[in-house]
Amino acid sequence: MLKRRTLLASGAAALTALDLPSAWAQRKKKDSLVIGLTLEPTSLDPTAKAGAEIAEVVLYNLFETLTKIQSDGSVKPLLAESWEVSPDLKTYTFRLRRGVRFQNGEPFNAQAVKYSFDRAASDKSSNKDRRLFSNLSTHVIDEHTVVVLHREIDPDLPFLLGQASAIIVEPRSAETNESRPVGTGPYQLGAWSKGSSITLTRWADWRDAASVPIARATFRFISDPAAQVAALLAGDVDLFPHASVSRSLPVFEQDRRFQVLFNASRGKAILAINNARKPLDDVRVRRAIAAAIDRKAVISAAMDGHGVPIGSHYVPGAPGYVDTTGINPFDPEKAKRLLSEAGIKTPLELNLVLPPPAYARQGGELIAAELAKVGLIARIQNVEWAQWLSGTYSQKNYDLTLILHVEPFDLVNYTHADYYWGYQSASFNAIFEKTRSSPRAADRLRALGEAQKLLAEDSVHAFLFQPQFITVAARELQGLWKDAPVFVNDLAALSWA
Repeated sequence: MLKRRTLLASGAAALTALDLPSAWAQRKKKDSLVIGLTLEPTSLDPTAKAGAEIAEVVLYNLFETLTKIQSDGSVKPLLAESWEVSPDLKTYTFRLRRGVRFQNGEPFNAQAVKYSFDRAASDKSSNKDRRLFSNLSTHVIDEHTVVVLHREIDPDLPFLLGQASAIIVEPRSAETNESRPVGTGPYQLGAWSKGSSITLTRWADWRDAASVPIARATFRFISDPAAQVAALLAGDVDLFPHASVSRSLPVFEQDRRFQVLFNASRGKAILAINNARKPLDDVRVRRAIAAAIDRKAVISAAMDGHGVPIGSHYVPGAPGYVDTTGINPFDPEKAKRLLSEAGIKTPLELNLVLPPPAYARQGGELIAAELAKVGLIARIQNVEWAQWLSGTYSQKNYDLTLILHVEPFDLVNYTHADYYWGYQSASFNAIFEKTRSSPRAADRLRALGEAQKLLAEDSVHAFLFQPQFITVAARELQGLWKDAPVFVNDLAALSWA
């Protein structure tokens, strides 16, 4: 497979600018854009289903939030013009932007905010952050003022309210947003060709439409790494965020038509383990799995070296990070001893579910080979993204799966007993509560460190690496994010030079 990709990249690199379609020569004054994405959304409503690929299309484009996350992780106003926080960090007063309307003509106001947050918190909600919203109490003061009470201390709330799960929806259209989205953003859905592309068009009635340079943006879905390289080199795609092109990097770095950005992230690549299944409910078996895997080798196979080893569900650079990579180091002999202590007769067969991204398919093959050396036979099952979401994530039908969690503040998922990995720990829940409720910042950070260590000691998963994403774009494209604290393509900020 590596040979085939190398030949494709080398052949494409031999093309000269004169051989390429005339689109390259005509790019300068364009008001359209083609963006490549690895995964196709299964829905256009990020409050209905999990998956960062939904946010990549709709967040800040079709739908808006009270706050807006920036490339450096900071937060600025969006639908809220400003906000105030009480001294106990539990009460947030948001002053809302005036004169805003939804794309169906209905007004944006405090009632829409309350409806959106209450809906996200309801028992019928499928919002992946339902627990967050169930801890909020939203009160309308007037048309343009809303007060949000949090049962816990959470200094990260402005950031969390800038994520896709916190979009403000219009009540009458909320139930059809999956296929016919109605938001307050600068773009509307133009067309969705299932399996191929999604096109967004600039909304002429947006409050500041004159400031939006890109009139039409098409998202094309290309999962194969070789096809991603070919599409970029042929000029069929103008921008490919976190592209799987690491093996062809020299091609793009040496071609003056492109710019290459290395994006820092808060992503965590893990070999997720179904803690609810036997014998994976035995911590010794989980520790054996972790000990059998060489993180650096996985980074080389999955990301061509563009990543940093991690030992827990937290990454360097995040507040309160502690290095836990030494808790479950690579040690195949220890893995064999642990399996023996757990009474496991080898070979033991486990299924390993791999979604489409290159990091999973490439890294998964190496992990299967490493597990085999200690007597664990990982039967690889390659699935499409929709299958992973329904079978692995929703139905929990798996033993092991290699997946990237990209949300910055998602330790809370380990407090959810019904989350797809089936982890339950009263000790972790108590520690995590301290990360939210401790009045002093130093105590919250200390608790974060304890939470990371406990996850590593419990070997909930084989924690693998923090990825470094690669974005490839046409050189004339401006307004790209330097880093990627969340997966977003803010179309209104992009323009052609």
